[in-house]
Amino acid sequence: MSGIQQLTPFLMFQSGRAEEALNFYVDLFDGEVVLIDRYGAETPGMNGQIRLATFVIAGTQVNIIDSPIQHGFDFTPSMSLFFRATTQTELERLWAGLLGEGGQALMPLGDYGFGPFGWLNDRYGVSWQLNLAEAGAGGTDDIPADGAGTATEV
Repeated sequence: MSGIQQLTPFLMFQSGRAEEALNFYVDLFDGEVVLIDRYGAETPGMNGQIRLATFVIAGTQVNIIDSPIQHGFDFTPSMSLFFRATTQTELERLWAGLLGEGGQALMPLGDYGFGPFGWLNDRYGVSWQLNLAEAGAGGTDDIPADGAGTATEV
Protein backbone atom coordinates (compact mmCIF):
# COMPACT_ATOMS: atom_id res chain seq x y z
CA MET A 1 0.00 0.00 0.00
CA SER A 2 1.26 3.47 -0.81
CA GLY A 3 1.79 6.26 1.70
CA ILE A 4 -1.36 8.03 0.46
CA GLN A 5 -4.34 8.06 2.81
CA GLN A 6 -7.00 6.47 0.62
CA LEU A 7 -10.05 7.19 2.78
CA THR A 8 -10.48 10.74 4.06
CA PRO A 9 -13.35 12.15 6.14
CA PHE A 10 -14.84 15.16 4.33
CA LEU A 11 -16.85 17.76 6.24
CA MET A 12 -19.11 20.13 4.30
CA PHE A 13 -20.41 23.25 5.98
CA GLN A 14 -23.29 25.31 4.62
CA SER A 15 -23.09 27.98 7.29
CA GLY A 16 -19.71 29.58 6.54
CA ARG A 17 -18.25 28.03 9.72
CA ALA A 18 -15.68 25.68 8.16
CA GLU A 19 -12.67 27.77 9.22
CA GLU A 20 -14.01 28.15 12.76
CA ALA A 21 -14.52 24.37 12.97
CA LEU A 22 -11.11 23.63 11.44
CA ASN A 23 -9.36 25.84 14.03
CA PHE A 24 -11.42 24.28 16.84
CA TYR A 25 -10.51 20.70 15.85
CA VAL A 26 -6.84 21.49 15.24
CA ASP A 27 -6.56 23.19 18.65
CA LEU A 28 -8.49 20.50 20.55
CA PHE A 29 -6.65 17.54 19.01
CA ASP A 30 -3.26 19.27 18.75
CA GLY A 31 -3.38 18.83 14.99
CA GLU A 32 -2.06 20.80 12.06
CA VAL A 33 -3.40 22.57 9.00
CA VAL A 34 -1.94 21.15 5.78
CA LEU A 35 -3.70 23.24 3.13
CA ILE A 36 -6.19 26.08 2.87
CA ASP A 37 -7.64 27.17 -0.48
CA ARG A 38 -10.11 30.05 -0.33
CA TYR A 39 -12.86 31.27 -2.60
CA GLY A 40 -12.17 34.52 -4.38
CA ALA A 41 -14.44 37.30 -5.58
CA GLU A 42 -15.49 35.10 -8.52
CA THR A 43 -17.81 33.17 -6.15
CA PRO A 44 -20.45 35.65 -4.93
CA GLY A 45 -20.93 35.70 -1.18
CA MET A 46 -18.02 33.30 -0.56
CA ASN A 47 -14.95 35.55 -0.89
CA GLY A 48 -12.35 34.43 1.69
CA GLN A 49 -14.27 31.36 2.85
CA ILE A 50 -12.79 27.87 2.60
CA ARG A 51 -13.07 26.26 -0.82
CA LEU A 52 -11.05 23.30 0.49
CA ALA A 53 -8.84 22.82 3.51
CA THR A 54 -7.02 19.77 4.78
CA PHE A 55 -6.02 19.31 8.37
CA VAL A 56 -4.58 16.41 10.36
CA ILE A 57 -5.87 15.22 13.72
CA ALA A 58 -4.99 11.91 15.38
CA GLY A 59 -2.81 11.06 12.37
CA THR A 60 -5.77 11.31 9.97
CA GLN A 61 -6.24 13.87 7.24
CA VAL A 62 -9.67 15.51 7.18
CA ASN A 63 -10.99 17.69 4.36
CA ILE A 64 -13.37 20.55 5.09
CA ILE A 65 -15.25 23.05 2.90
CA ASP A 66 -17.77 25.86 2.97
CA SER A 67 -20.33 24.98 0.32
CA PRO A 68 -21.57 27.83 -1.90
CA ILE A 69 -24.69 25.73 -2.55
CA GLN A 70 -27.34 25.21 0.11
CA HIS A 71 -28.31 21.53 0.21
CA GLY A 72 -31.37 19.87 1.73
CA PHE A 73 -29.19 17.82 4.08
CA ASP A 74 -26.56 18.34 6.75
CA PHE A 75 -24.58 16.30 9.27
CA THR A 76 -26.27 13.31 10.90
CA PRO A 77 -25.24 11.08 13.84
CA SER A 78 -25.59 8.00 11.62
CA MET A 79 -22.11 8.94 10.35
CA SER A 80 -19.66 9.78 13.11
CA LEU A 81 -15.96 10.15 13.80
CA PHE A 82 -14.77 7.50 16.28
CA PHE A 83 -11.79 8.39 18.48
CA ARG A 84 -9.97 6.13 20.93
CA ALA A 85 -8.45 8.16 23.76
CA THR A 86 -5.32 6.73 25.37
CA THR A 87 -6.10 7.95 28.90
CA GLN A 88 -9.19 8.74 30.94
CA THR A 89 -7.94 12.32 31.25
CA GLU A 90 -7.71 12.67 27.47
CA LEU A 91 -11.18 11.14 27.08
CA GLU A 92 -12.71 13.60 29.55
CA ARG A 93 -10.85 16.58 28.02
CA LEU A 94 -12.06 15.75 24.51
CA TRP A 95 -15.60 15.08 25.75
CA ALA A 96 -15.73 18.46 27.50
CA GLY A 97 -14.15 20.25 24.53
CA LEU A 98 -16.38 18.71 21.87
CA LEU A 99 -19.55 19.04 23.95
CA GLY A 100 -18.60 22.60 24.95
CA GLU A 101 -21.10 25.33 24.24
CA GLY A 102 -23.78 24.15 21.86
CA GLY A 103 -22.94 20.44 21.75
CA GLN A 104 -25.48 17.71 22.46
CA ALA A 105 -24.82 14.44 24.30
CA LEU A 106 -26.39 11.49 22.47
CA MET A 107 -24.99 8.89 24.90
CA PRO A 108 -23.48 10.67 27.94
CA LEU A 109 -19.94 9.71 28.87
CA GLY A 110 -20.24 6.53 30.94
CA ASP A 111 -19.61 2.80 31.08
CA TYR A 112 -21.97 0.90 28.81
CA GLY A 113 -20.41 -2.50 29.51
CA PHE A 114 -17.45 -2.02 27.18
CA GLY A 115 -15.56 0.64 29.08
CA PRO A 116 -15.80 4.44 29.13
CA PHE A 117 -17.67 5.69 26.08
CA GLY A 118 -19.63 8.73 24.97
CA TRP A 119 -21.39 9.85 21.78
CA LEU A 120 -22.18 13.47 21.00
CA ASN A 121 -22.83 16.05 18.35
CA ASP A 122 -20.46 19.01 18.64
CA ARG A 123 -21.51 22.64 18.19
CA TYR A 124 -21.13 22.27 14.42
CA GLY A 125 -23.39 19.21 14.20
CA VAL A 126 -20.51 16.76 13.61
CA SER A 127 -21.07 13.48 15.46
CA TRP A 128 -18.26 11.95 17.56
CA GLN A 129 -17.92 8.67 19.43
CA LEU A 130 -15.23 8.72 22.11
CA ASN A 131 -13.89 5.54 23.72
CA LEU A 132 -11.01 4.65 26.00
CA ALA A 133 -8.52 2.46 24.10
CA GLU A 134 -7.70 0.34 27.18
CA ALA A 135 -11.37 -0.62 27.57
CA GLY A 136 -10.72 -3.92 25.79
CA ALA A 137 -8.52 -5.42 23.15
CA GLY A 138 -9.97 -3.07 20.54
CA GLY A 139 -12.48 -0.79 22.26
CA THR A 140 -15.98 -1.15 20.88
CA ASP A 141 -14.63 -3.42 18.14
CA ASP A 142 -14.93 -6.15 20.80
CA ILE A 143 -18.71 -5.95 20.53
CA PRO A 144 -20.36 -7.78 17.63
CA ALA A 145 -22.80 -5.69 15.61
CA ASP A 146 -25.73 -7.91 16.64
CA GLY A 147 -24.71 -7.83 20.32
CA ALA A 148 -24.32 -11.61 20.51
CA GLY A 149 -21.35 -13.96 20.39
CA THR A 150 -17.77 -12.80 20.25
CA ALA A 151 -15.94 -10.61 17.85
CA THR A 152 -12.67 -11.66 16.30
CA GLU A 153 -9.91 -9.29 15.45
CA VAL A 154 -8.56 -9.74 11.92
